[in-house]
Amino acid sequence: MEILISNGQDLPVDEKFLEKIARYALSWEGVSSGELSIALVAEDEIQELNTKYRGKDYPTDVLSFQAETPGEEIEGMPYLLGDVVICPAVAARQATEYGQSFEQEMALLLTHGILHLLGYDHKDEEGAEVMEMHEQEILTGIFTTGENAQN
Repeated sequence: MEILISNGQDLPVDEKFLEKIARYALSWEGVSSGELSIALVAEDEIQELNTKYRGKDYPTDVLSFQAETPGEEIEGMPYLLGDVVICPAVAARQATEYGQSFEQEMALLLTHGILHLLGYDHKDEEGAEVMEMHEQEILTGIFTTGENAQN
């Protein structure tokens, strides 16, 4: 699995930690090969993307852009999961608001974005319950197995 991380914002973020989170979440979901892009962006950039693609003119925490539909891979080509775009500034505010660490919030947002790329959604109550259950199982695994070690 190739994980590409681009960081175009100013807050310090442990990119190795994000890579561990992504690998754990993908492995938990049974994804062992392909390519995932993670972009860390400033509030103005995520607001622009949120306005353009969702019609919502405000900065959000995470956006996912699926490259290929699961199951529609092209033989001989790497499977392109897509892009998860996270705004660490929004994540930092939310972490304070929800009483958790910045790392916990970033792990949640990245996991949430990856699950969207894998076809999960929360548009209805049933889908939201399934997605939340997967998020909690993945995050519990990450934070209880030492995957969150900052080394």
